[in-house]
Amino acid sequence: MDPSLSIEKLRNVGPRNISKLSRLGIRTVKDLLRHFPIRYEDYTEIIPIDRAEPGQKVNIQGEVLKISSRHIFPRRMSVTNAIVSDSSGAIKVVWFNQPYIENQLTEGTLVSLAGKVSLNKNGLYLSSPAYERIGSNIDSQTIGLKHTSGLVPVYPETEGVTSKYLRFLIKPLIKDIALTDPLPESILSKYNFPDISKALSEIHFPKNLQSAETAKDRFAFEDLLLFQIKALLERRKMNQLKSISIPFNQELIQGFIAQLPFSLTTDQKIAAWEILKDIQKSYPMNRLLEGDVGSGKTVVALIAAYQIAKRGHQTALMIPTEVLARQHYKTIALLFKDASVHTALLTGSESKLDGQPVTKKILKEGIASGQIQIIIGTHAVIQKDVSFDKLALVVIDEQHRFGIHQRKALLSNSELRITNSGPGSNTKSEIRNPLIPHLLSMTATPIPRTLALTIYGDLDISLIKEKPKDRQKIITKIVGPKERRDAYQFVRNEVKKGRQVFVVCPRIEISDPKKEIKVDNKRSKMNILWQEVKAVEEEYRKLSEEVFPDLKVAMLHGKLKPKEKNGVMDKFKNGEYDIVVSTSVIEVGVDIPNASIMMIESAERFGLAQLHQFRGRVGRGAHQSYCLLLSSSAEKSVNQRLKALVECDDGFDLAEKDMKIRGPGEFFGVKQSGLPDLAMASLANVELIKKARLEARLLLKEDSSLKNYPLLRERLESFQKLTHFE
Repeated sequence: MDPSLSIEKLRNVGPRNISKLSRLGIRTVKDLLRHFPIRYEDYTEIIPIDRAEPGQKVNIQGEVLKISSRHIFPRRMSVTNAIVSDSSGAIKVVWFNQPYIENQLTEGTLVSLAGKVSLNKNGLYLSSPAYERIGSNIDSQTIGLKHTSGLVPVYPETEGVTSKYLRFLIKPLIKDIALTDPLPESILSKYNFPDISKALSEIHFPKNLQSAETAKDRFAFEDLLLFQIKALLERRKMNQLKSISIPFNQELIQGFIAQLPFSLTTDQKIAAWEILKDIQKSYPMNRLLEGDVGSGKTVVALIAAYQIAKRGHQTALMIPTEVLARQHYKTIALLFKDASVHTALLTGSESKLDGQPVTKKILKEGIASGQIQIIIGTHAVIQKDVSFDKLALVVIDEQHRFGIHQRKALLSNSELRITNSGPGSNTKSEIRNPLIPHLLSMTATPIPRTLALTIYGDLDISLIKEKPKDRQKIITKIVGPKERRDAYQFVRNEVKKGRQVFVVCPRIEISDPKKEIKVDNKRSKMNILWQEVKAVEEEYRKLSEEVFPDLKVAMLHGKLKPKEKNGVMDKFKNGEYDIVVSTSVIEVGVDIPNASIMMIESAERFGLAQLHQFRGRVGRGAHQSYCLLLSSSAEKSVNQRLKALVECDDGFDLAEKDMKIRGPGEFFGVKQSGLPDLAMASLANVELIKKARLEARLLLKEDSSLKNYPLLRERLESFQKLTHFE
C-alpha cells in the first residue's frame, strides 16, 4: 500500500469521518501511521472475576450468561445490562446508549472485556467497558484482539474519532504496508534503533512497555534529527546572506554607558559585547537575548541601536502590544540625551516623533528618508506603506508573540535602498540591494538551555541572569481559602499606604470542553478570548462591589480598544486607580513602580514560568513588594508546585522545574509549533537531543545536500513546511 494514499480510499473511512480525521492532521495513510499513542492501557493480565476490586482497570474474559436492553423514556437513554461469568464467578456489565450490543453479544458468546471496576449497593460491576468477541476456544483468546488485551494504545482524539476507531483503522495497515526507512542503516545500528516497519508495529501494538519506549525514542530521534538538520541549514543560509557591517566604536559606547542613570550588570555588559561583535560581521546576526523579568534587556538592545544610529543607519523595535510599545518609547526617551538621534513611536492608534505627536504621513516619510534612526512600534511597522531607508537592526521583543510570517514581513520590507545619480545626469534611480538587517530576538520567558539549543538551534544565545543590584526580593505567599479574608485585609492596608495592586485571573472553565473544539482556529481563539473577558468581568464585579467597594478598581482585557487600554494604564500609573484586574495576558514588561502587590487568582491553573512572569510586574519601585498566590486547591502536588515559587526567584531554575512538571509542549503555552508530539515530549531528553545534534552535523559534513539520502531529504522537505516556533 502506498503511504501517500488518501485516507478516503481506505475501507471504513466514510465522508463524515474524513473531516474529523483531518482535524487530527490525518489526511494520508502515512499521517495515520504516524498518529502515535499518548499512553497505553495495560491489559496484559487476564483477571479472574473473583479477584476484581473497585477502582481497578481489568481484562476479564468469560461467557455472556444473560443480556438485555431497556429504554428510559423520560431521560431519552437506553441501558444494556449483561451478566458475564468465568470459572471463578460472575460480574454485572452495564453499557449506556449502545442497544446494538445486545445483538452482538448474544447469550453464550465468549467475550473479552476491558474497563474499570465500579461498586454500588448491588455489588461490583463494569461500566461501559471495551468489548471483543472471542473465538470458540477461550485458550486462543489473545489472537486478533486489539481493544481489550495486552497493551492497548490510547491516541489523541477529537469529537467523533475515538481510540477504538483509530485502532480499528491502524491494525490492518501495520501488516499491509512496507515502508523504506528514511534513517540511514549506520544510524539505526549505531544506536540500536529498530527499522521503521518494526518500530511502527511496536509503537502501536507493543509486546511490552520497553519495546514501546524504544520505538518512541526511534521516532522522536528521527524528528529531532530533521529539526537539527533544518536549524543547521538555516544557519548556513543566514551566513551566506549579506548585511550591513557596523564597526565597533569603543569611545562612543563608553560615553553612552557612562551617561546612563544606573550601572550595567556583568551579564548586561557581556550580552551587549556579544551583540556589538555580531553586528560587525558582513552577514546577519541571528541572536536570542534571554533575560529574566526586570533584568534589563531593553537597555542592552539600545546600546546596539545607538551605535547603529550614529553610523547613519536605522533600528526597528517590534513590540507585541501598544501599551508596552508606549512604555518602551518613554524609557528610550529618558535614556537618550543625544539630540542627533531621532526616535519614533508607530502603533495602530498613535504616532510620535522625538516625543511630540505627528501625523503618520510625516512619520512614514521620515522613516523612508532615513531621517528617523530608531522606530518603536507594533504590527504597524510591517504595513506595506512603511518602508525603511537604511534598516540595519531588527529587535523583536517577546518574539514568540509574533507569527513567523510577521517576522519575515519586517525583514523582507527592509532591503537597503540606495539612491544613485549618474555623472552629468539630473535623474536619480533607486537600486534595491538585498542586504538583510541583523536580527535580535528578546524574551523574558527563561527557557532551559537544552530546550533553547534545540528549538532555536539556528540562533546564538545571550543570557542575562543577574538582576539590577537595587531590586528587592519579592515576598511570595500561598493563600488558601481560609486565609483569603486576611489577604484582602493586607491588600487594603497596602493601598492605605499609597501602594497599588495587580489582580490576574485565569479564564473561566467552560462547562462543555467540546464547544471549544472548532475547525476554524480564529473562532477558537475568539472563544478563548471571550472566556477571559468573562473571568475578568466577574472578578472585577466581585472586588469592586463586594470586597473593596471603598477602593477604585479598574479592569483590563483583550476586548478593550487600544485607546481604552492605554487610558486604563495611564490612570493606573498616575494613581487614579488602586487595583487593576487583568487577564493572564497582562502586558509583559509593564512598569508601574508604585504597584507593590501581584495577586493571582487560581494560581494553580498557571505554569511556574508564567507565574514568575506575573510576579515580575511588581518590585520595580523602592517599596517592598508581594506576590499572593490565591489557590482553591488542597492537592498536595499543587501546593508543592506553588511552594517552588515561594522558595525560588530564579526564572531559569523555575523554567527547568516547570518543564519537568508540565512537559515541553505545555511549557510553550500552546502546541502550535508543528513539531510532532513525540519529538516535543522528547525535548526534555537531553541525551537524545545530543545524539540528534551530533548526527545532523556528521550527515551534513559528509553530504551537504543529502543527495545520498533521498528519503531523508524528502522527509526534511515536508518537515520544513510543518515546523516553526512562533
